[in-house]
Amino acid sequence: MASNAFTGLLNSSADRHSLFDDAQGIVAGSMLAVLGVSLLSGAGLLAGGTAGLAFLAHYATGFSFGLCFFAVNLPFYYLAFRRMGPAFTIKTFAAIALTSVLSEFVPGFIGIGHVDPVAGALFGGLVIGAGMLALFRHRASLGGIGILALYIQDCLGWRAGLVQLGFDCLILALSFLVASPSIIACSVLGAIVFNLTLAINHRKDRYIAV
Repeated sequence: MASNAFTGLLNSSADRHSLFDDAQGIVAGSMLAVLGVSLLSGAGLLAGGTAGLAFLAHYATGFSFGLCFFAVNLPFYYLAFRRMGPAFTIKTFAAIALTSVLSEFVPGFIGIGHVDPVAGALFGGLVIGAGMLALFRHRASLGGIGILALYIQDCLGWRAGLVQLGFDCLILALSFLVASPSIIACSVLGAIVFNLTLAINHRKDRYIAV
């Protein structure tokens, strides 16, 4: 009986992920997101979405990015639960918590020195986008704007990446309060790379597993 239960955790099908599938997807997506955030941070850049809000709070207050990221996502769990269901909410909470914790410790293990802002934008945006794709494919997100973008895509059919791009532009506009125009321009480039990665690669009709 125990063997059958354990096997059930590992077995997946064409239309359903196993618990192990979801766990490794959340861990991999969170790790990629933290690596991308480290590249942006090393270049002194900002981001869109709740990560962008966390960067703004981090630069303005001096509190750690991980703490700010976890805090700014708290109001969005209600929307996630009401609109996306308990499974999505639990997996999203796990991804946000893991990303927040990893962002506290990874800089101590992976030291990223000088990063050219343009290179940081290109590589950071791409790596975070890859992490978000892994999370999206396992019905999880990194919070706030991502949750809202997925909800709008499910309801209206608008591409999640393009929806998030619109919100990101608004958030990055607030960055003029804490960053120079050149840094903001590179941050916008990173946001474009990130959101185009999602818009081009994330489509429900091409991937049916839940």
